[in-house]
Amino acid sequence: MNLSYNTIFINGKAFNCLYAMSLKDLILYFDFDISTVIIEHNSNIISHCSFEKTFFKDQDNIEIITIVGGG
Repeated sequence: MNLSYNTIFINGKAFNCLYAMSLKDLILYFDFDISTVIIEHNSNIISHCSFEKTFFKDQDNIEIITIVGGG
C-alpha cells in the first residue's frame, strides 16, 4: 500500500500527516475537543464550519490554541 504524506508544522513542530487528512481529522487525531480550539492555518483563522473542508499542503503551518475555562 502506497501512502502519501505531507510534512506540516503544528505549533512549530514537524508532523507527517496523510495527504487526505482534513483539519477536522487532525484535531480528532490529537484528541482535542473541536468546540474548544481555535485554529490558525498559514496565518488565517479557520472557522469551525471549515474544519472538514480544510486540507494541507506540504510545509503548511498550523497553530492550535485551546480554550480553557476556569474561575
